[in-house]
Amino acid sequence: MKQKFFLVLFFLTGLIWASPVKAQTVWLDELDLSVATQGFGLPGKNKSVDGKPITIAGKTFERGFGTHSVSSLFIQLDGKATLFTAQVGIDDEVTGHQPAAEFQVVGDGKVLWESGIVRLGDAARPCSVSLAGVKKLELVVTDGGNGNYYDHADWANAKFETSGVSTFVTTNPVSNVPYILTPAAPATPRINGATVFGVRPGSPFLYRIPATGDRPMAFSASGLPEGLKIDTQTGIITGQLAKAGTFYVTLGAKNAKGTASKKFRIVCGDRIGLTPPMGWNSWNCFAGEVSADKVKRAADALVKSGLVNHGWTYINIDDFWQNHRDSKDQTLRGKLRDDSGRIVPNARFGDMKPLADYVHSLGLKIGIYSSPGPWTCGGCAGSYGYEKQDAESYARWGFDYLKYDWCSYGGVINGMPDNDPYKVGSLSYQGGSDLPTAVKPFKVMGDYLRSQPRDIIYSLCQYGMSDVWKWGGSVGGTSWRTTNDITDTWASVRGIALDQDKAAPWAKPGNWNDPDMLVVGTVGWGNPHPSRLRPDEQYLHISLWSLFSAPLLIGCDMEKLDDFTLNLLTNDEVIALNQDPLGKQATCLHTIGDLRIYVKELEDGSRAVGFCNFGLEPVNLSFSDFSKLGIAGKQKVRDVWRQKDIAVIGKGGKNALQLSVPVHGVLLYKFTVSK
Repeated sequence: MKQKFFLVLFFLTGLIWASPVKAQTVWLDELDLSVATQGFGLPGKNKSVDGKPITIAGKTFERGFGTHSVSSLFIQLDGKATLFTAQVGIDDEVTGHQPAAEFQVVGDGKVLWESGIVRLGDAARPCSVSLAGVKKLELVVTDGGNGNYYDHADWANAKFETSGVSTFVTTNPVSNVPYILTPAAPATPRINGATVFGVRPGSPFLYRIPATGDRPMAFSASGLPEGLKIDTQTGIITGQLAKAGTFYVTLGAKNAKGTASKKFRIVCGDRIGLTPPMGWNSWNCFAGEVSADKVKRAADALVKSGLVNHGWTYINIDDFWQNHRDSKDQTLRGKLRDDSGRIVPNARFGDMKPLADYVHSLGLKIGIYSSPGPWTCGGCAGSYGYEKQDAESYARWGFDYLKYDWCSYGGVINGMPDNDPYKVGSLSYQGGSDLPTAVKPFKVMGDYLRSQPRDIIYSLCQYGMSDVWKWGGSVGGTSWRTTNDITDTWASVRGIALDQDKAAPWAKPGNWNDPDMLVVGTVGWGNPHPSRLRPDEQYLHISLWSLFSAPLLIGCDMEKLDDFTLNLLTNDEVIALNQDPLGKQATCLHTIGDLRIYVKELEDGSRAVGFCNFGLEPVNLSFSDFSKLGIAGKQKVRDVWRQKDIAVIGKGGKNALQLSVPVHGVLLYKFTVSK
């Protein structure tokens, strides 16, 4: 009897072990969504980005993940999921705008499913993806090609069918531990910044010698041409040059610990912006909350933090210095223009000239913002029909930089409807793909800027439409955006970085491709938070923008600079790559899996090389294909971030470099011929 019992028990146990694992449903909203990165707001669990019920084309969904492009969420499946399903679309809460986005399901680095472009009002699109064998899944929302404004995206009713597991871990594969690479500047004087400066004859000259080292410090500039003078206490050079020419100057700095000197070339001619502009812009920090007081405080912080000693120069006001078309905020309500057509700053700013004078008194320069349309992107007064008055106002106030944003111009390409600007929306990209239409408004303003009695850097902001890099210089542009707006997400930075090679041949002194502002430090577009980029992603971001010869415009709160962010922004050897007077833009010359190798030729014949890891695994390899990078012979290799020589390769040296590149990280090296 006992023997029979054990036989039956053994048989039943075998049946249990042999029975298939019961399938189970795991809802996406049951997972930890807080690790998701996105372009605006916080991840919504069963809610939209604005905290409302998820609604797509009039249909409400009880469950889901509300996010904002550009968005990314990693989920560790380890082969335990069989199917992912969802309904995807743009949330109805952004009615009145023109959002567009694309949803992607990426498994183990391969795109498994794409929604195509989804727009507001489109019915939710069904997503059904087999996940057999997939270990790591990424849910991505990219912008739909018109920027990520109002891209409130929903993964509605999203769920997994699993092989008997009840949950999954959401992850971010990139380390979030900050670390410092840039060595502290020495107490002895060191003169930093560009080695060349462009100015037009008759234009006011303003340059502050950027120098680190203990204060007090005395400055000098031997060989200054007639018309220029230096304040020996501040190092600020001012004046005016009457005639064109190239002038070679030796800058000097002296303190109790020692002296320093640097060769400096002043080129007086038709071209300005001979190196990419460096400074700060208000938008990524304050957005529509900017004011004159905040701008002054940003300028003060640029000086107090010491960033000014590394070449950071511009303090740029973005949108919302003008009065608004329909704001309920009384500080934005007022006459758009006076009786002569001159634009009227809002109550937060008042008279702009004292603000410009204050910034100039610090040895800094100041920028302003407008649109060729009747309205800016935020709905403030634009320049349409008043381009001449606006250019004259900017010059009279003393501005040194204009960012000119396409915005509403698409609504007036055939003229003002019924001569009523209020019939024109604030955002319209219509017409930008037609070359003559795209060129016209920027040439109009460019001509007026060139006729002003002061130099004004001209930044074309039209998102790369009609290949602006091919014609931006012809309308007087100094720089031009090559892409849609950046956000502090990896997907945004990655997408922009991988799209820059096409414009590289047109970069040169005075003509710069602009992949948008830097998203490090405390950003938030009026909702401040630390950058969502991980530390390695920020190192890669700064490295690539320097290799790209891109304008470097800090977008963070200057009064909340932490040690890590300061470290990123004060490496003079990295900045020197960006400011190299040859003006060549790096391109990707070699790819090994997810490792992309960017090379930038420098004026002294050396090459800057960025080994950039865009993948989800560390890259460890022995690299010896230097010929593919245009590098030959005996070379000294310097780690630019760590500011130290690490190897000699080639004749008599090593034949290979051992590389260890972290996930979404970079090794930034400089290769110099060694005798």
